[in-house]
Amino acid sequence: MITFKEAYQKVLDHPLDLGIENVPLLNSLNRILAEDIYADRDFPPFDRATKDGIAIQFSDLANNRHAFKIEGVAAAGVVQQVLKDKSNCLEVMTGAVVPNHCDTVVMYEHLTIEDGAVTITKNVTKGQNIHYQGSDEKKGTLLLSKRKKISPAEIGVMATVGKAMVMVKGNPKICTVATGNELVEVDEIPKPHQIRKSNMLTIESALLNSKIEAGSLHLLDDKKEIERELEKALQDNDVLLLSGGVSKGKFDFIPEVMESLGVKKVFHRVLQRPGKPFWFGIHPKLKTVIFSFPGNPVSTFANYHLYFLPWLQTSWGISIDKLYIKLSTAITISLPLTRFIQVNTEEKEGVLWATPVMENGSGDLTSLAKSDGFICLEPRNKEYEVGEVVSFVKTR
Repeated sequence: MITFKEAYQKVLDHPLDLGIENVPLLNSLNRILAEDIYADRDFPPFDRATKDGIAIQFSDLANNRHAFKIEGVAAAGVVQQVLKDKSNCLEVMTGAVVPNHCDTVVMYEHLTIEDGAVTITKNVTKGQNIHYQGSDEKKGTLLLSKRKKISPAEIGVMATVGKAMVMVKGNPKICTVATGNELVEVDEIPKPHQIRKSNMLTIESALLNSKIEAGSLHLLDDKKEIERELEKALQDNDVLLLSGGVSKGKFDFIPEVMESLGVKKVFHRVLQRPGKPFWFGIHPKLKTVIFSFPGNPVSTFANYHLYFLPWLQTSWGISIDKLYIKLSTAITISLPLTRFIQVNTEEKEGVLWATPVMENGSGDLTSLAKSDGFICLEPRNKEYEVGEVVSFVKTR
């Protein structure tokens, strides 16, 4: 049995090259950018009025009662207007190109208009209320770097520079596999000895957060069926995420079947709780990566976030999320296991604090809905004290 740190590193040592996809702009949301995005023109592309009001030439402003004759209106979305008489003004709308021969915009709230003449009622500063061309970014400036997760903000930037299609990191083809005779469909009424198969639906929904739609299999505790179905799944997928069948029970066939199918075991069993029976391997020829998690729901959920997500980020070539949190209570753990404890989080004066969630072991599925993530406590004799900073894995 190996330590958590050893297991974690071995998982990261087996990334996949997931390639690149070209997808429509909106479909790139929550994907990983695979190209640098540059400004295709100045931002803003012209001197832009930021208020509704009048555009004037500041040098012609004698005093705050100076009256200007209105020549016309400069609206947003039309070509640049020209102020013909520099002692006059043009009405200008927010977003419009500042008219030629004008260098200052005064908003309507600081004006009185009567009989086609405008009087300015407030002090004016030259250049006010103008968003100057290129003041945000110049043409050719790098706006977004590759390997960035695309949020709605990045969608807006790419729309502005005309990126209708976006290059993103490829997603692995994944199949989730649940094993066990006790599992029935969600819409079925289970018999007293049965449970609904919620484990892999939890994982499939977690994958959707990374814009990955996974296939699914439910295998009965029949060695021949497991071998037949997994052989095909290995050929059709980049990754298999399994739940159950890796402990020491008489019907835990996964390790044996994987060996018969030519899968190389990297490790089996980790000094951690929950998730000790975790099995990890890779098919040398097919390059399929296999994460075989214990069947208890908390174990599966924890291992997904502790191992699979960092592996996925490594395969994408992006940095792994590392979070830390302070303990609101003292915790004592026993050697030699690394403990992953579900916690609620609370922010106090800008500091995030963790409080353990009351739960009834790794089979307590409902506890997952009560927690915000797991704290990671490495094995040691000394008690973890109140206020101590520990590693935190966020799950929501």
